[in-house]
Amino acid sequence: MSKFQFARIDRLPPYVFAVVNDLKMKLRRAGEDIVDLGMGNPDLPTPKHIVDKLCEAAQNPKNHRYSQTKGLYKLREALALWYQRKYGVELDPESEVITTIGSKEGLAHLALTLINPGDVALVPTPAYPIHPYSIIIAGGDVRSIPLLTDEGTFDSEVFLESLIKAYKESWPRPKVLILNFPHNPTTATVELPFFEKIVDFAKENNLIVIQDIAYAEISFDGYVPPSILQVKGAKEIAVEFYSLSKTYSMAGWRVGFAAGNKEIIHALYRMKSYLDYGMFQPIQIAAIIALKSDQSCVEEYRKIYERRRDVLVEGLNRIGWKVEKPKATMFVWAKIPEKFQSMGSLEFAKMLLLDGKVAVSPGIGFGEYGDKYVRFALVENELRIKQAVRGIKRAFEKYGLRNINV
Repeated sequence: MSKFQFARIDRLPPYVFAVVNDLKMKLRRAGEDIVDLGMGNPDLPTPKHIVDKLCEAAQNPKNHRYSQTKGLYKLREALALWYQRKYGVELDPESEVITTIGSKEGLAHLALTLINPGDVALVPTPAYPIHPYSIIIAGGDVRSIPLLTDEGTFDSEVFLESLIKAYKESWPRPKVLILNFPHNPTTATVELPFFEKIVDFAKENNLIVIQDIAYAEISFDGYVPPSILQVKGAKEIAVEFYSLSKTYSMAGWRVGFAAGNKEIIHALYRMKSYLDYGMFQPIQIAAIIALKSDQSCVEEYRKIYERRRDVLVEGLNRIGWKVEKPKATMFVWAKIPEKFQSMGSLEFAKMLLLDGKVAVSPGIGFGEYGDKYVRFALVENELRIKQAVRGIKRAFEKYGLRNINV
């Protein structure tokens, strides 16, 4: 038994994804060829013009010094211009935008800024882990709201009813609502009227809304993800996080933003001013180029993800695993076939690794309501995805399954 106590760590559950990762590495060390569709870690390279600007800026010694906690003004201005261009939303770069070292850092530090011990946050589940656990780490309590119906679909009206019911049944009253649309891991999407209802409810109840829009530029079939900041009056109660990680394949660069309510943005700035000096300045300069220069790379990468989605979903359906095509994100959320549901998602994911040589994320890692599902990340090329489908087919056939049904 350890002689030290780590109260915040003790509130965190075991990291489920590590079990799959450890098994994956063990198999690879043994010489197995594993198609890794687990972590949402983009395989596409950052566009060359962005990398070139980083290299150029890194040659200037002035850029080696501490930067600014808020981020360079020109970078905040570039994000404001992105909002104006894409959504028609006007933002003041000085008071309504702050850069973060990736969205996860910003979300975690905003939770520390907003949450006092015992404060309650409403968080849909399944959820990207930082959304509930930023609250837990800050000493708050999470009231989980099921995102999907019993049939596994997302119905925005049913979800709103559940949210309102959870709010009214919670005491103390929740202080924060965390949303993430398009949603990771379930790929659920919403239209602007959903956000209008959220804003109305939040204003009536003095509820702070945090919306994560990481997948704003990765959408398919004509769907355009809305921003909560498009809603009139949203800036009275909401902040929205955006990241360059997926849009420009800059995951390792750690470039994120928070935008919206100026009081909350200022409070986050005050917290971060004690904790960091912002990103390495050449990264910020390159990020300005990403947002303000030729955007053809964004559409090019979106089309690649769309083709990968089609190859995976159509392949799974051909072998009898019925899966719907998502309208957004770089993921596919698939209900585990009935025969395997009693295993739970972790054991099912391990089975796919051992028998199919395919790594996926077990749904239980995103919360208890995810345990009937696994998440595929579209981070391998089309040939490798076809290989993954063949591997899954072999794994199912090992258990006597052909033309299975969910």
